[in-house]
Amino acid sequence: MTVHPFRNLGLKALAAALAVAMWLMVSRDAVVERSLRVPLEYQNIPEGLEIVGNPPSSVDIRVRGTSSLLGRIEPGDVIATLDLKTGRVGERFFPIAPDEVRVPMGVQVTQISPQPISLQFERTLSKVVPVVPQLPGTPVLGYVVGTVVADPPHVEVVGPESHVQLLSRVTTEPISVEGAQQSLRERVTLGVEDPAVRLRSVRTADVSVEIVPAAIERTLAGVVVQPMNATRSSRATIIPPDVIVVLRGDRDVLAALSPGAVLIYVDLADLGRGNYTLPVRAVEADGFAVVRTEPDTVSVRIR
Repeated sequence: MTVHPFRNLGLKALAAALAVAMWLMVSRDAVVERSLRVPLEYQNIPEGLEIVGNPPSSVDIRVRGTSSLLGRIEPGDVIATLDLKTGRVGERFFPIAPDEVRVPMGVQVTQISPQPISLQFERTLSKVVPVVPQLPGTPVLGYVVGTVVADPPHVEVVGPESHVQLLSRVTTEPISVEGAQQSLRERVTLGVEDPAVRLRSVRTADVSVEIVPAAIERTLAGVVVQPMNATRSSRATIIPPDVIVVLRGDRDVLAALSPGAVLIYVDLADLGRGNYTLPVRAVEADGFAVVRTEPDTVSVRIR
């Protein structure tokens, strides 16, 4: 094959000139060092272990390279990684090798700080805790919060052993009852007060809040005290024969009550002839409760 060294001489000269120009540009680009703070990623955390405390989320490094190359580094181009596969319960130290720092081609890692990284490990623990709804505010005057039901009522949490042991509940995002006069039902997000603990799976709950009329008090006078459990052959005289009764309950139920609808009594079981001072007792009923009687004791003569 015949070689023609002078063929395309112009193109060859242009290529040579470009090569010289690029060499001159590179030769003028000085090699420099630069300090960077870069994110630290943890990899291969052993199953059943948790990092506790305040593990560092970044490290300081020094890198070396040409000034133009280092000048083009953007956030995310450099990331340090730490392999934790040898982690065990307690405090452990992990050095970061330069090859565990991801850098662009042509950049060299010369220093890493802090070195080594100190981490504290605990065993992973799970526990089932109740869901406690947050109910800020006050219902409209005359109404109160009644029964509150969360579905699910309990959830499982997971985290470092010492943190999970101290956790007693999971809360919901607030459900305002301010000015409410009707029952509420909302689907809300669950939250864990300790950021070191997380929910196993469930993230929301359906919460039903009952808004009911507030209980009121009513005083009934002239409620007769009944003798109970007396023997057939005995006769009992009660002094005073009737008492004042203070009731608390549903407004409509109390409004319909008469003195005869409330059973107030003294228990005469196993008592023979004689004089006694006995406590006044009440039989509870749906819709109201007996707060107190006046007086709360009576004199009883058995003949």
